[in-house]
Amino acid sequence: MSIRIGNAPCSWGVEFADDPRNPTWRSVLKDCAEAGYKGIELGPVGFMPEDPVELGEALAEHDLDLIGGVVFRAYHDPAAWEDVVDATHRTARALRAHGAQHLVLIDSISPRRAPTAGRAAEAEQMDKAEWTAYRNRIAESARIGAEEYGLTVGIHAHAAGFMDFEPELERLLSEVDESLLKICFDTGHHSYAGFDPVAFMKRHVGRISYMHFKDIDPKVKAEVIANRTGFYEACGQGIFCNLGLGDVDFPAVRQVLLEAGFAGWCTVEQDCDPTLDPDPVGDALKNREYLETIGFN
Repeated sequence: MSIRIGNAPCSWGVEFADDPRNPTWRSVLKDCAEAGYKGIELGPVGFMPEDPVELGEALAEHDLDLIGGVVFRAYHDPAAWEDVVDATHRTARALRAHGAQHLVLIDSISPRRAPTAGRAAEAEQMDKAEWTAYRNRIAESARIGAEEYGLTVGIHAHAAGFMDFEPELERLLSEVDESLLKICFDTGHHSYAGFDPVAFMKRHVGRISYMHFKDIDPKVKAEVIANRTGFYEACGQGIFCNLGLGDVDFPAVRQVLLEAGFAGWCTVEQDCDPTLDPDPVGDALKNREYLETIGFN
């Protein structure tokens, strides 16, 4: 099975480029390589240098490939469109400069959706006009990445945004051409949303271009959903546990990928609070070792 396992800066708590709690980008590259990974994501645009020479030399120093990058922006907010477009171009330029392939689109957390993360039946829905405009913004960002930069673009469902639950993800997939938009499938967010990751993968594996591996602590999940805890607070409480310790069936995930002939990168993402995780390097090492025990080499 020609699958390669990478990691991402969010496993070191890097969610926003300007967060003063972030570790340095150089230390993240060093830690990632020392934990045995051969690839890493860009992280939020601006966290790693946008100078391709500076970043390229650092990646080479640690024998790391750049895998992809995420546009985590407010697609749900029409007033944020200029910011979305700017982040799309900046991320896509960085990926193309380093031969990375995967541009991932994520609708960021919305105050209208945050209280109902994990509660599909209660979540506010867009009306037809708002949905159409929202869908079109995602499609245009995907078009920029695919047609202007030659990247593979995947939509990524995320807790507390408007692209969170399985029905809206499937609706988007039915309305945007597959040549522009594929799926970056995140096992943990799908579980957080209250749906079965393996069942979704079986239905849609042909459109999955890229994987994010997350596991979910079921006890913490139940508590944060019951208490309507915010996403980042849930991260601080350890909702994303080490792989193999939560409710995602990773051997079954592997089997679906194997049967589909999936090839390429699967990236570990263990979102955490950068000030509360006592050992991100140790977690990264444990996650890689666990994946090896179930056949990801």
